[in-house]
Amino acid sequence: MQKIVLAAVAALALLPIAASAGEVQHRINDERARIDQGVAGRSLSYGQYRRLDNGLDHIEAQRDRDLRANGGRLTSGEDRQLNREENNLSDRIYWDKHT
Repeated sequence: MQKIVLAAVAALALLPIAASAGEVQHRINDERARIDQGVAGRSLSYGQYRRLDNGLDHIEAQRDRDLRANGGRLTSGEDRQLNREENNLSDRIYWDKHT
């Protein structure tokens, strides 16, 4: 019984870390939808689309490398770095769509 309780507590302790990896992927999907909307609405040129899409590919590849390196989890530093990169890309999407 004690082993089950300890295993459950350990699993719950890791939940926020695992959730951060899913949050990164969720944001990537949201940004892809914003880019696609910009292309469909003709507020993004093909060149802007390619640059933004390549940025998302870079973030996604970094996330995958970080997850493989850490047994399927992101460290807090990796999560912060990916979040910064996503924030920068989100700003670029906004400015490219509105200029």
